[in-house]
Amino acid sequence: MLEILDVNSKSLQREFVNFQYHLYKDCPQFVPPFRSDIFMMMNKEKHPFYDHSDSDFFIAKRDGQVVGKIAALENKPFNEYHHTKDSEFYLFDCVDDQDVADSLFDKVAEWAKNRGLNRIVGPKGYGPLDGYGIQVEGFEHRQMMNMMNYNYPYYQQLVENYGFTKAVDFVSSYLEPQGTELSEKIKKAVEIVKKRGKLRVMNFRSKKHVMEWKYKIKGAYNRAFVNNWEYYPLSDRELDYAVENAIQVVVPSLLQIILNEDDDIVGFVLPFPDISAAMQKNKGRLGPIGILRLLHELSTTQWLDFNGIGILPEYQGMGGDALIFDALLNAAKANPRFIHSELTQVAETATQMRKDLDNLGVRYYKNHRVYEKEIG
Repeated sequence: MLEILDVNSKSLQREFVNFQYHLYKDCPQFVPPFRSDIFMMMNKEKHPFYDHSDSDFFIAKRDGQVVGKIAALENKPFNEYHHTKDSEFYLFDCVDDQDVADSLFDKVAEWAKNRGLNRIVGPKGYGPLDGYGIQVEGFEHRQMMNMMNYNYPYYQQLVENYGFTKAVDFVSSYLEPQGTELSEKIKKAVEIVKKRGKLRVMNFRSKKHVMEWKYKIKGAYNRAFVNNWEYYPLSDRELDYAVENAIQVVVPSLLQIILNEDDDIVGFVLPFPDISAAMQKNKGRLGPIGILRLLHELSTTQWLDFNGIGILPEYQGMGGDALIFDALLNAAKANPRFIHSELTQVAETATQMRKDLDNLGVRYYKNHRVYEKEIG
């Protein structure tokens, strides 16, 4: 017998969180997220998402065993900004069983209808660093930390068989930074921008130096993506939470920002050394040995992840985007140990960024699809 349970106790929360680790325990491409991060998403007292919005969690059990899980969300600022009545689903994991998936999605639909919402979109999470979509291509490649989702190929059929259709694709691309040069067109644009002297690139000496610029970085982040499909204005606490999480794995000397004549940030490149191998060994836990593994991986990994490349809309097409990609390559080439890099999850609706990536000669190698379904 299949039953769907509201996750309304500490024991059910543990079952909800533990299911993903059990389902993927033999999958070499899966990178276990930090368990504390998932519990934080469920913490309505502490996570900044709940300052303005709501979410609930459900698990599916058969014969007493968990066989699936899902979160239902209502992001009120997003709906207000876009004039929509969307609900979202996230943290979806399921055995290869359509009945289980259908029951979980039915529960989200019921949850959404009770709130007067008319569409389900997802996977879409609790903050800007939560990965988007169901992976539909590139399953042979390892997940990039917890900045994207990883799922088995059968998830696509479970979602589409329920009636979900594509909303937008988020593509991730591969680049060998040490062997990549800017195109002559971009090089010329960079030269022109530098000659004008109205924009300049700055990087950082230390994490303390980064924190001194935290508020300007937050402001630029909130303004850079206003034309993006997934955008909504983040609250101060949401921005604080995102910056404070990101700063844990940022190497300050790699972080690049673009300043105008008034020293306002108009663009940024956020590179993260890939600590996936250490996360896999830690299996979601963070004890003293786990922290040592992460620190070792930060200093030895050959992979660099670019997840956060932004330029204010008014500076796009004025050489700012060319300067961004020049800064991106310079950041990677500054340390020759980085021989691989990924540019993580660029929406297909970000047309200028996609054109710039094409000009850079990247290889698109992963695709995550966000789905949507109208509900009556």
